[in-house]
Amino acid sequence: MTLDFDNQVALVTGAASGIGLATAKAFAAAGAAVALADRHGEAARAVAEQLNAAGHKAIAIECDVADIAQVEAMVQQTVAELGRLDAAFNNAGIQNLLAETADASVEDYDRVMAVNLRGVWACMKFQLQHMRAQGSGSIVNCSSLGGLVGGAERANYHAAKHGVLGLTKSAALEYAARNIRVNAVCPGLIWTPMADQMVASGQGEALAGMVKSIPMARHGRPEEIADAVLWLSSRRASYVTGQSISVDGGFIMR
Repeated sequence: MTLDFDNQVALVTGAASGIGLATAKAFAAAGAAVALADRHGEAARAVAEQLNAAGHKAIAIECDVADIAQVEAMVQQTVAELGRLDAAFNNAGIQNLLAETADASVEDYDRVMAVNLRGVWACMKFQLQHMRAQGSGSIVNCSSLGGLVGGAERANYHAAKHGVLGLTKSAALEYAARNIRVNAVCPGLIWTPMADQMVASGQGEALAGMVKSIPMARHGRPEEIADAVLWLSSRRASYVTGQSISVDGGFIMR
């Protein structure tokens, strides 16, 4: 099945590495012009330059999704430079500091919520304003298995990712009759720079234990999430909205 995004524009947050990078590259390979947004502006610019050199059309936007003014400017720049906005993947996210709920700090709670939940809300707010005026569009939000289950010492992260699913369903209801679809992906254990950071912080044993509980007996690849995002964003998924798709090697079905 070929997914065609010719003459379409895609915006990806957290696009400089991991799942966001794989998805931005996949959109470009499928014919879309791509806006790569990331708080690491130099890294995003390097990727955009590589894509342009390969014959694709891409721009880089430095954006911290925790800053609503930067998010508004990100969407405005995407439309100003690329002409429209057909697909958005709200992927930027961070991990919480491991702590039992009673011991977690309000600073860490606010930090995680600002990026993982309010950041998604802010992205949707301005993306939907444009898509509503345009009369079409598709948004995919990145939740997590942490949006479906609990996790010891991860309450802040899991609370935010549960919230992403609530935002997704509510917006999907609001815009279902207006040719705008809103869905979510829930990645399982995907090997990304974030996983490397977890290993560096001493969580390697926990990750190895998680792999043992995955029916497919392996971690996933960022490209496997990108495939799901592109399908949800495409005309092939034209009757799909308000859904959360787990891409997790079968973990959630246990």
